Amino acid sequence: MSIDLEHSQTSTREDRLGAITGYHGTIGEIVTGAGTRSLTSKERLFSQASACAAGCAHTYLGRIQDAVVINHAAIGCSSDAIGGNVINQWGQWVRGWDRTNVRFVSTNMTEQDTVFGATGKLKETIREVWRRYHPEAIFITSSCASGIIGDDILGVCEDLKEEIPIPLAPVFCEGFKTKVWASGFDAALHAILKWIVQPPRPGIKSNKVNLVNFQASARLEVIRLFDRFGLEPVFVVPYSRVEELRRMSEAVATLTVCGTLGGYLGNGLEEHYGVPYVRTLQPHGIEGFSAWLRSLGTVVGKPEVAEEVIAEEIAKYAAEIELLRIELKGTTAVVGMGPSFSHNYVRVLQELGVEVIWGASWHFDQNYDNGIPPESSRRLAEENETFPVSVTDQQNFELLNLLNRLKPDLYVSRHPGSSVWATKMGIASVMVADEFASFGLKGLVDFGNILTDKLRNRGLARRLASRIQLPYSHWWMKQDAFAFMEE
Repeated sequence: MSIDLEHSQTSTREDRLGAITGYHGTIGEIVTGAGTRSLTSKERLFSQASACAAGCAHTYLGRIQDAVVINHAAIGCSSDAIGGNVINQWGQWVRGWDRTNVRFVSTNMTEQDTVFGATGKLKETIREVWRRYHPEAIFITSSCASGIIGDDILGVCEDLKEEIPIPLAPVFCEGFKTKVWASGFDAALHAILKWIVQPPRPGIKSNKVNLVNFQASARLEVIRLFDRFGLEPVFVVPYSRVEELRRMSEAVATLTVCGTLGGYLGNGLEEHYGVPYVRTLQPHGIEGFSAWLRSLGTVVGKPEVAEEVIAEEIAKYAAEIELLRIELKGTTAVVGMGPSFSHNYVRVLQELGVEVIWGASWHFDQNYDNGIPPESSRRLAEENETFPVSVTDQQNFELLNLLNRLKPDLYVSRHPGSSVWATKMGIASVMVADEFASFGLKGLVDFGNILTDKLRNRGLARRLASRIQLPYSHWWMKQDAFAFMEE
């Protein structure tokens, strides 16, 4: 099995999926290489910044509403909790829940702890969390400090399992282990699969569908659509409760809005509990939404319902989409996003009549856990195998050089750390924070309107560009964007 729950931790995406963080070429070349798993990540002679796997694990697990995250680390590693708390309270507010802080605790490892070990401090922290909060589960995340000195987090959990009557789930997400920060999502989901999910109860017949996502902003729309199939979506993992996670094994299917995020959990539930994982395009734009619903309809035995819904949605929004295509015709764009979003949003923008001239992704998985290269990449290669792509690992010095050379009308990103710099260059920039930003036909129309608004109102970008001096020299802007990437 590719999802091995016998072990307490999963391997990194580099080892498991052949993930790479450095590349430039065509989509045809990258898909061909992925098919034989022959791509080699190109190292950089200079690297500016990236993200941390632990941050992905923290922000994802921290929003499970009746659990607590203990970060076995120095106090600085808890800075993730600040942003996670803002997102958590926003999600509670839009759902009409009482707003509460994330329950995120640090063991506050010190220099002395890194010399003599801190398992005793971790034990006391777990006991105090149980006394103070009485959560339904406690996740203990590792860190570079605790990982380097080899603190036995698993052993601590074993020692306390009789004393603390809830799941104690170690999450091994040390930042130094991987250059692919999305490995932190896998570490978090591995802990959920191993220590939280329980086998289905005999005789229980469910109509629930696990929907793996980030914020679930379009939950009302998803509920409406799934009701047509007689199904009830359960939005996991953020904003769920531990009991919902325990019962994921009883669902009729698992879907995701992000292949990078949902693949580990979806494949794990299918392999170990027989819950079908719907592998298809993400539900963005016309083609993605149609493929997503058709695949769901096939899995639950209601393909005719999927066709009815698709036809209704297209008829409802076709005229608006055509108007957007007319207005956006001739517009050029560069995309910079996580791997599954990047290649999906190239297609979404093309559906709106935008000419996409480059697609950058933060990393690229040569295959998912089912052994097949990403669907969105394969589809893009089938349509235009010469389309230029790169794998940039959020290296802004590469992105800004590329934008300076290509000079697109739009830069569409899924990370504020790059979109803000495009704005400072005078380029209309759209930061897609919401994973449901172009969900279905209605989402496509909303997204298209955002693009037209950005193009009509470029005053901020132009004023910033006229007043701000970029931190990169004229020398660098004249170089090839990938000059520091080894061949």
